[in-house]
Amino acid sequence: MCGIAGWIDRDANLTRERAQLEVLASALACRGPDAGGYWVVPHAALVHRRLVVIDPEGGRQPMVAAPAGAAAVERVAAGWTEGIGGEPAPDGLPDSRAAVLTYNGELYNTAAVRDELRARGHVFRTRSDTEVVLRAYLEWGEDCPTRLNGIFAFGIWDGRAGRLLLARDRMGVKPLFFARRGTAFLFASELKALLAHRLVAPDVDAEGLAEIFALGPARTPGQGVFRGVEELRPGHVLTLDADGRVRGRPYWRLRSEPHADDAATTAATVRELLVDTVVGQMVSDVPIATLLSGGLDSSAVTAIAAARFAAERRGPLRTYSIDFAGLEADFAPTRYYADPDGPWVRRVSEALGTEHRRVVLDTPEQVEALEAAVRARDLPGLADIDSSLYLFCKAIREETTVGLSGEAADEIFGGYPWCHWEEAIASDTFPWARDVEVRGAVLAPDVRAALRPAAYARERYRQAQAEVPRLPGEAPGEARRREILYLNMSRFLPTLLDRKDRMSMAVGLELRVPFCDHRLVEYVWNIPWAMKTAGGVPKAILREAVRGLLPKEVLDRPKVPYPRTFNPAYHAAMRARIRGILEDRSSPLRPLLDVRLLRTLTESESPPAVQWFGQTMSGAQFYAYLWQVDLWLRAYRVRLLV
Repeated sequence: MCGIAGWIDRDANLTRERAQLEVLASALACRGPDAGGYWVVPHAALVHRRLVVIDPEGGRQPMVAAPAGAAAVERVAAGWTEGIGGEPAPDGLPDSRAAVLTYNGELYNTAAVRDELRARGHVFRTRSDTEVVLRAYLEWGEDCPTRLNGIFAFGIWDGRAGRLLLARDRMGVKPLFFARRGTAFLFASELKALLAHRLVAPDVDAEGLAEIFALGPARTPGQGVFRGVEELRPGHVLTLDADGRVRGRPYWRLRSEPHADDAATTAATVRELLVDTVVGQMVSDVPIATLLSGGLDSSAVTAIAAARFAAERRGPLRTYSIDFAGLEADFAPTRYYADPDGPWVRRVSEALGTEHRRVVLDTPEQVEALEAAVRARDLPGLADIDSSLYLFCKAIREETTVGLSGEAADEIFGGYPWCHWEEAIASDTFPWARDVEVRGAVLAPDVRAALRPAAYARERYRQAQAEVPRLPGEAPGEARRREILYLNMSRFLPTLLDRKDRMSMAVGLELRVPFCDHRLVEYVWNIPWAMKTAGGVPKAILREAVRGLLPKEVLDRPKVPYPRTFNPAYHAAMRARIRGILEDRSSPLRPLLDVRLLRTLTESESPPAVQWFGQTMSGAQFYAYLWQVDLWLRAYRVRLLV
């Protein structure tokens, strides 16, 4: 995976902006530690940082197609040490009529698309999927993303048309943000790169702050939190035309249709699709592994990958799990956490014959890593759920470059408790953040009045409901389940995908998510709820689909969320930090809070009974989120326009 950025300005000479381009690239260096390059003509500049996974030489970027069109030989932009890249024109600069690509992603149907393009007369010079994306654009224009199966975000400057195209994968696995400032149009993989540009100030208005307190750590699709910064939505393309007009549109949407297959056919189809996508996502020229929790989803991915390794005689598959020092002594079952993962991980690893690594984290390093997690995400996040993944990825990266995980299965198959609990189903708000009054209560009265968090959450919830692709004639109960599944995929899953991408790319690790394959998502979307949960068993159809791949006890294991620490020392550390903020007159967060309420909560040595977000952010994690907000305000020098 990589980091990308770009700058288009028809009233500027960007060839004089080498220093600013290098600042943009430096901000994305963690995403691409192996190489860097840029391409620039007077009114357009593209930047790239690369993590090498396939074809080290052939995949260098930005990648350039000469203006003659599809039959031309691609030329690759030079690296930083060689200066401005591309094939020089007579004036010493790259040809401004070229088509140039900066790309972050991985295509899983590279071979099929390459074969189709070859049949249409294209000649390939590399093995890289980068060249496939560029030639796909030369052949199909802005419709090219419809031909691609993978995770991606890219920008293409078409010098012949004077047009920029941005595109993002269907599920939004890879990030892409953009901003307009006068005649300048800027885009980048991460907010930090945009904020590194002199034209983008870290201003946050009432709407951005409402995202933090009314919805956070979730975000409204398209919202970049910082004023005037937007996110390209999943499954969308955006064009900046020669006249400066910006046009955005979806190239992919879920479609609701009657499901005709019986249960046996459905399970077989799910299995076939899952095996195909896992195998397809194992393509790599560097070491690959899986993240294993001992739950159904990661174990299924691991079983398929291990079988493929065995068939190809590649030796044992390497697997990684996360654990916490002292967890056996500290663990206490909750409504969400029935048991710890450790024993289950061992069962799966032994049954599949994997080469397993257990990464054990202790409380002090988790506390310390909260800052790294904020800087990786550029926003307050999932507290220690983020920081532990950051540390986990850092440990994995010491031995491995690519990993597969089980993320997204709960969203598409309905594995979360709020898909099953009647009080959650009946709630008229986002089911993972039902306690909207608490979100308002922690704010100072004047801030609460300005942000109106309950009203803001309700407005965003109604917006999400209006997007649901309905199935005419569907029974009310089935329609509500479909609605909740859409909320899962369009509003909850992006928070986890943000986390997965930023924490892994912060240390140069590429994580792939087979359950986000759009073919699998499209098929599962229309499976009736009664079939998804046959016999009242959550994700019953998935369990049936992978039957025979896993030990029966693992196959039947109830869902357990991503693990978190139960160590009381973590709560004590977070409580102390919040108390410090309440006494710190220089804290930018303190004026936003109801200090009296927070002091009352922190007087108790027990974790507060606050369920801030999802299954994991309660008690100590609630404190950790507030501390991350304070750090974010300070570290990013946020100017509040409220």
